[in-house]
Amino acid sequence: MSSTTDVLGTSAAQARSRELEELIRKDPGQFRVLTGDRPTGRLHLGHYFGTLHNRVRLQDLGVETFVLVADYQVLTDRDVAENLTEYVEELVLDYLAIGIDPDRSTIFTHSAVPALNQLLLPFLSLVSVAELNRNPTVKDEIAHSRQSAVSGLMFTYPVHQAADILFCRANLVPVGQDQLPHLEITRTVARRFNDRYGHGTPVFPQPEALLSTAPLLLGTDGTKMSKSRGNAVSLSADADETARLIRGAKTDAERHISYDPATRPEVSSLVLLAALCEETDPVQVAAEIGDGGGAALKRRVTDSVNAYLAPIRARRAAYAEDRRLVRDVLRAGNERANAIAEATLRDVRAAMNADY
Repeated sequence: MSSTTDVLGTSAAQARSRELEELIRKDPGQFRVLTGDRPTGRLHLGHYFGTLHNRVRLQDLGVETFVLVADYQVLTDRDVAENLTEYVEELVLDYLAIGIDPDRSTIFTHSAVPALNQLLLPFLSLVSVAELNRNPTVKDEIAHSRQSAVSGLMFTYPVHQAADILFCRANLVPVGQDQLPHLEITRTVARRFNDRYGHGTPVFPQPEALLSTAPLLLGTDGTKMSKSRGNAVSLSADADETARLIRGAKTDAERHISYDPATRPEVSSLVLLAALCEETDPVQVAAEIGDGGGAALKRRVTDSVNAYLAPIRARRAAYAEDRRLVRDVLRAGNERANAIAEATLRDVRAAMNADY
């Protein structure tokens, strides 16, 4: 795919996302969202401002929301799923703490919904090996895989995601720009299934992308914020750990603080983090720090982050006192997801004349 095509495709997705936001405000009930995370470690500030905050916003607007704990997909780039139970529970605690309401959003796990995973088989028949080979996101994930050899699960990852999205007939998927190729495969699967088996009546919607407008936050080492790199402030970190991590964040030699992401990415990311927590403009934050230098910047960021996360951490601590609550949330979510997935699978079997 050429760079010109990429730009045009992204521009069209951005324009459509603006239209979708207006439609959501007018009638949130017409949308169903599927989103989620792999349980591979603690969620951090990059996750929060990148996706989590938006999930709560959509939920609160009245959009029906499904939140997937993608435990099977942990194995896409790992030979084994270590600490899986702990990571799943920690993920749910983070969800509850930030405001995802299990009475309004369905939180569920891959491994507990067999009918969802069974959709992978007919869906794989609708996508060619060449199409999977061309997927740029899969190429990148293979390049950074932790496995000694690339598994079939990694290769079919986009089709598994199609099953995640289509099992509940989600018609809206919040994504970053890098996830657009994955969503296009989901749209292709839905379109081809409808053409091949729908007999004039679509079985699946073709879900649309709701592009994130969240800016990129760098990790404390100046690279992409990541669970695995040890460069992130997790939502569950206490105030002292947060202060320590931010004190060690990379800046530059210039004393005057400015907001210029192109030429001063590390400093600008810290300024942006303070601005997001304070719900203000990063240029204003930088101007207020002025000639205070990196030390003053880090104090400002530490104070802002700890103040912002204080109520989230308090809720998380309260929920963590009773781990049965986490299991109850998952049990209820899994039951609902199973009922929906089984109904969808029945429709798929009927459409394929395999209803026996």
